Amino acid sequence: MRRKFIIIIIFAIFGSAGAKSENTFNFLRMIGNARSSALAGSFICVENDLNAVLFNPATLWTVEDRNFTFTFLKHALDINSGNTSYKLPVNWLNGKFATSASFTNYGSFDYADKDGIKDGGTFSANDVNLAGYYSNKIDTNFFYGVGLKFIYSGIENYSSSAVALDLGILYKLADNRTNIGVSLLNTGFQLSSYAGSSESLPIDLRIGFNHHLKGLPLLFNFNFHHLADDVDNFGERFKNLSVGGEFYIGENVDLRVGYDNQIRNVLTNNTDKGLSGFSAGLGIKTKYIDIDYGFSQYSSAVNLHRFSVSLNL
Repeated sequence: MRRKFIIIIIFAIFGSAGAKSENTFNFLRMIGNARSSALAGSFICVENDLNAVLFNPATLWTVEDRNFTFTFLKHALDINSGNTSYKLPVNWLNGKFATSASFTNYGSFDYADKDGIKDGGTFSANDVNLAGYYSNKIDTNFFYGVGLKFIYSGIENYSSSAVALDLGILYKLADNRTNIGVSLLNTGFQLSSYAGSSESLPIDLRIGFNHHLKGLPLLFNFNFHHLADDVDNFGERFKNLSVGGEFYIGENVDLRVGYDNQIRNVLTNNTDKGLSGFSAGLGIKTKYIDIDYGFSQYSSAVNLHRFSVSLNL
């Protein structure tokens, strides 16, 4: 056990070394599903949920059913996005494989000159992320995963592309109720850039755990996230935390609540907080399909709604 914890610590230290927080391809920070958004993104240790691969590719090894998922996100204004994931029915190299695709469409924009006079034409802007994942086990309760991404961002006739790597590990404690995870997301480089100006990708280092409470139908999740972001001092990194609770109401219904401290105290201005940082959601599970809804608030004027469907194909 000591050796496994040393590997986790080394992984975290290595991941934070040299990480930068410039925010090219910022839409990568928004990728998720309804369940994860309801839990405020504290999702890197969740088992048997294909969507968790977006937060920690090591969780892919725990996926046994619901091999296809789709999520739709209604942003503010006319911005829409979604993602889909599929666990491949192959067992090459004794591991598990999955693919995912994510998109964001920002709607249409009017062409206008420097004086704001429109000429009647329009253009659009889109972001796309395509990824493949592989996961395997180190031993019966210790897993690792790798993801390779191709990322594209385009607006009018301009575009930028990049490749990135996701890394993750997941360790299940002997009590079979506690998981510990570490993931390093979006480590890569641009292939092409807007107007020849290169920037770094939004690297995201995450560390967390979850625990099934004994005698209580609750899964508690806790994550530090965005630990690689630029801050004034080292201690401020640990203000980027989220917690989430999933309550099991019988066999078919889950109620979820969450709180993201970074959203409330860093991304929201002091006069417009409302319930920013708080989230909630509902999951309905049946024999053939799972349906999830997640609500999260970024300010009193920005409420995000996600809807997800998971099933077997």
